[in-house]
Amino acid sequence: MNSNWWRGKRVFLTGHTGFKGSWLSLWLQNAGAEVHGYSTPPPTEPNLFTMGRIAKGLASHTVADVRDADALKAAMHAATPEVVLHMAAQPLVRRSYAAPVETYSVNVLGTVHLLEAARECRNLRVLVNVTTDKCYDNKEHVWGYREDEAMGGLDPYSSSKACSELITAAYRASYFKSGGTAVATARAGNVIGGGDWASDRLIPDAVRAWQAGRVLAIRNPSAIRPWQHVLEPLAAYLRLAERLWDTPALAGAYNFGPDTADAASVGDVVALARQTYGTGEWESLADPKAPHEAGWLALEVAKARVALDVRARWPLQEGIRRTMHWYRRCADGADARSLCDADIADFEGAR
Repeated sequence: MNSNWWRGKRVFLTGHTGFKGSWLSLWLQNAGAEVHGYSTPPPTEPNLFTMGRIAKGLASHTVADVRDADALKAAMHAATPEVVLHMAAQPLVRRSYAAPVETYSVNVLGTVHLLEAARECRNLRVLVNVTTDKCYDNKEHVWGYREDEAMGGLDPYSSSKACSELITAAYRASYFKSGGTAVATARAGNVIGGGDWASDRLIPDAVRAWQAGRVLAIRNPSAIRPWQHVLEPLAAYLRLAERLWDTPALAGAYNFGPDTADAASVGDVVALARQTYGTGEWESLADPKAPHEAGWLALEVAKARVALDVRARWPLQEGIRRTMHWYRRCADGADARSLCDADIADFEGAR
């Protein structure tokens, strides 16, 4: 990303109270952007949005749901954004099994509401809808999925994000193709980083267990995912928005993640996390009756590398080291916002 490019840009960011949204809000604030946030309250307690004092630097902070079309439209039009970054979602696979109606209404209808509101924003130049690597019809191939492969999903979360992709493509072709707004989707893999306290995510579960002196229970230690530090996909989203502003013809779908060969198993990630954290045990409690979760998932990221010049900066080991260091320092009383600022500064300096 080009920090100077974002100075003074009016950005409408949904989901800004979540884990990734909080990191992105802070990064945009540091770059001098005028950030207008729209989201439900922070999803966990504790949470990075509160601990990092993210609201302090926002131009506006609207607490509302993307399922409320009128509230979303009013907030977006009041912000008169030049860039829209859509991250609001029900983001958890296992929760989607327990709450399918919520998952589909947030991830599918919420996308429709956002795109409808965006159609009437005259100053809008760029819209990026952040989805997931799980939007593909996953056949458990050992190669990475390309952007033109079929959408699908065997669980409500994955299929809802596949729907969000299809909806965005339809709106792009129907309403934005000849207009002044470049519309794209961003598909990224599993992210790690300090400040995530969601349930059913590997690193937060590990930190909670090890801080309490408990053994971490792992559902599927052999599952392989394209892990990356949270700043990697966020930098990619921002870079995508910059390039779309200058070259609207680049509108479309993009994968972001490590090279396919750098995908790692859950067991490998836990071992590296324990090594950095310095303590903690784990055990496999695989349940054959548990809801389906993909065993292998990787992305082909050549398009982002060629079209956007996006490349991973931190290898997995560095991302895990920084993540566990963040949690250690935070537990010792360090300021959450300062810890994030330090990681952002180091990431920007990595070449």
